[in-house]
Amino acid sequence: MKKISMLALVGAFAVSAAHAGFQGATAPAPAVGGFVGGAETIVTVAQVKDMRDDVNVVVKGKILQRVGDEKYLFEDATGSITVEIDDKDWRGQTVTPEDTVKLYGEVDRGFLKTEIDVDYVQKM
Repeated sequence: MKKISMLALVGAFAVSAAHAGFQGATAPAPAVGGFVGGAETIVTVAQVKDMRDDVNVVVKGKILQRVGDEKYLFEDATGSITVEIDDKDWRGQTVTPEDTVKLYGEVDRGFLKTEIDVDYVQKM
């Protein structure tokens, strides 16, 4: 009888431990975005021209015209700069020179030029 009681007790612990392990073993939900910090910092074209290569930036202003294949002239109150916007980065939006946009990207600094390689266009 003692063996049966012991087996029942061990079995109960095994079932509860297995159940607890299952709850903790579930994979976490995939990250889909959310809050990451304080307010974004918008920089000016003048500031971008003094930044080093590959710095992430957000600029706000207007796209004035197309100047080449996926190259555009962007302007804010401090000046203008060439930006490169791949077709996918427009995300279906139509933008005119009258529209204000935020451009999210990184500084692309070369020997004779500084541009912004845009990752995302947000129409305001």
